[in-house]
Amino acid sequence: MGWLFLKVLFLGVTFLGCLYPLVDFCPGGETRGQKPNFVIILADDMGWGDLGANWDTETKDTANLDKMAAEGMRFVDFHAAASTCSPSRASLLTGRLGLRNGVTHNFAVTSVGGLPLNETTLAEVLQQAGYVTGMIGKWHLGHHGPYHPNFRGFDYYFGIPYSHDMGCTDTPGYNHPPCPACPRGDRPSRSLERDCYTDVALPLYENLNIVEQPVNLSSLAHKYAEKAIQFIQNASASGRPFLLYMGLAHMHVPISRTQLSADARGRRPYGAGLREMDSLVGQIKDKVDRTAKENTFLWFTGDNGPWAQKCELAGSVGPFTGLWQTHQGGSPAKQTTWEGGHRVPALAYWPGRVPVNVTSTALLSVLDIFPTVVALAGASLPQDRHFDGLDASEVLFGWSQTGHRVLFHPNSGAAGEFGALQTVRLGPYKAFYVSGGAKACDGDVGPEQHHEPPLIFNLEDDVAEAVPLDRGSAEYQGVLPKVREVLADVLLDIAGDNTSRADYTRDPSVTPCCNPHHVACRCQATGWTDFPTGRC
Repeated sequence: MGWLFLKVLFLGVTFLGCLYPLVDFCPGGETRGQKPNFVIILADDMGWGDLGANWDTETKDTANLDKMAAEGMRFVDFHAAASTCSPSRASLLTGRLGLRNGVTHNFAVTSVGGLPLNETTLAEVLQQAGYVTGMIGKWHLGHHGPYHPNFRGFDYYFGIPYSHDMGCTDTPGYNHPPCPACPRGDRPSRSLERDCYTDVALPLYENLNIVEQPVNLSSLAHKYAEKAIQFIQNASASGRPFLLYMGLAHMHVPISRTQLSADARGRRPYGAGLREMDSLVGQIKDKVDRTAKENTFLWFTGDNGPWAQKCELAGSVGPFTGLWQTHQGGSPAKQTTWEGGHRVPALAYWPGRVPVNVTSTALLSVLDIFPTVVALAGASLPQDRHFDGLDASEVLFGWSQTGHRVLFHPNSGAAGEFGALQTVRLGPYKAFYVSGGAKACDGDVGPEQHHEPPLIFNLEDDVAEAVPLDRGSAEYQGVLPKVREVLADVLLDIAGDNTSRADYTRDPSVTPCCNPHHVACRCQATGWTDFPTGRC
């Protein structure tokens, strides 16, 4: 009953805003000139080598992103906080590793919980500082009850509650293996492929309402761009500072069969999808440039590396090929702690503040977005917990090339226990206590192997992680005690921290469904308006 009351109250507020559903864009409070705006764009499963500015290939599919790199700062040693969806996003919004914030693996369609409610999100901090906050795209941090984005600090939400392969659609697009369209008629169809959802359709939300189910994937990028541009326009006109967080569907499978794909002149679907994503980002950047250019910080990065088992529908890791692992079998990309799994493209753009056409080699992470944005907004970090990110402002403004001395890469679904810190980056060195466990394109899964003492690679000399240091060498013996010391220190710190535990309970009754009486939960939007009607 408590949740029902909250939902009724929240839906009532929908009709009290000035110009936009659930958002108070009324003038007053802080003026935009006093605080910067923030646009954070997170690509899904995009490889480090997919960005043209990073990796010289014959085909350049990221013209807008490459232009942003030339007009801003490009980071070449930037890392996701985990190498799979939910943990990476939870760390972005909390500045804390999964062992602290409780999110160590992905949430499901039937998940009861989500990002623990005692964790404070970036959006909540900025709301308290007078910001209008919007989230567009993939959430994947809980959709049931109070875990919904509208209750986690976002005034406005438009998007899908989890990955867009976690539900059937009428436009299934390209997947490996291929998936069928949503069933029609009285009975659900069953698929022999475990990777395909056929019993429930993928929902599209605007705030608390499902406005389309199943989602039309072919038009999703256009809708995201439209809603993002509308949010930026209304927020800019209001005089209040804003935070827009965009979780793109690209480059996760399925890759939609858009008109862009049809005009791709024989290029593979992945390249067409990359160009579509690049165009979407370009539209958002153009809107920022037209409305609030001098006062808006745009940060683009990825949630993890490519999903190798998707074969030609997976992106490029560039030079970070994880050769030691490929020789053992299996994948060295998404879900693993090899560089291909968590080293991601990253760009910063803020005319007049971030220097132009600069490449930064500082060791940075998605974990740094939270403390950096909070500092630039003049807000305060929550005082009752420890953070794993750092304020990267001095790097962003070209005053320093110093980032992290140490990064910890948590296990993310391949080998080892979920969330465990069994890979350590220390300066140019990287130590593995566990390896293997992720599926490659050929279906092979490299055996899970535990290493004590750890494998240690020198990334300055061996970016492909091909040959570990000889355990008997002076270099190895000099690094090993330092690795053990920093690992012991962080585990002790986490043990004494205010940590959370996510509820990973599943219940079929919490599956989002606009029409439980129709096979696959089918309903269609009757039209796109600023004020949703509460039904499809």
